Amino acid sequence: MSGSNALYGDSEAGQPIIPRHVAIIMDGNNRWAKRQGLPGPAGHRAGVEAVRSVLRACRNHGVEVLTVFAFSSENWGRPVPEVRALLALLSRYLRSEVRALHKDNICLRFIGARSRFSPRLQRLMQQSELLTAGNTAATLVIAVDYGGQWDIARAARELARRVAAGQLQADDIDAELLDKHVSASDLPRPDLCIRTGGDARISNFMLWQFAYSELYFTNTLWPDFGELEFARALADYSRRERRFGLRDGADLAVSGERDA
Repeated sequence: MSGSNALYGDSEAGQPIIPRHVAIIMDGNNRWAKRQGLPGPAGHRAGVEAVRSVLRACRNHGVEVLTVFAFSSENWGRPVPEVRALLALLSRYLRSEVRALHKDNICLRFIGARSRFSPRLQRLMQQSELLTAGNTAATLVIAVDYGGQWDIARAARELARRVAAGQLQADDIDAELLDKHVSASDLPRPDLCIRTGGDARISNFMLWQFAYSELYFTNTLWPDFGELEFARALADYSRRERRFGLRDGADLAVSGERDA
């Protein structure tokens, strides 16, 4: 991106520090639509364009994994027409975008419960994952019917089943073992969480995985969050020192503390 050095500032090596994994809470679609005098679904459609823009920016900057919070467990409580519009939009996205993602060598994955979705949407999700499973240029993770508390509880249930089956001792359960059972455990943890729309909270998103993630909050509404805004978030990240609970100046890997 032209002007990126000015955005990032100078670093000792002359290169910015790039997160391996960026997670985004995409907030502000409805407010954007209201400001434009449009119905709510128009904001969600505009939000899809922002996903395309940010995914392109990730590839340009060398970000390996992008995770987006598309539909939370709590979103089922929204008005029925809005829920239907969101799910229809997801279905259209899969039908129209997966071939392009595959052509660009991008792996598409989903995290979340899935069981409450229609059989047709579940098939689309599974087919999309199977088609792109071998792709290596980047990974797009879409969180749907997902909640951080659900994720931790699901991992705990799996470990409890193993204990009950005699495959595991309760005393063997520790943070490292539980970590292997949460969603996307094979991917590097998110280095950076971005939330658009002005709120400064993580809203039950990837609670376990965000243990040492850097948080970046912006007032920009999601449909207006493009490549320049993303570059600003990366620049802010690049200026931070990640210590993971250790002292200032400690010899640390500044990004992707878990090798993938």
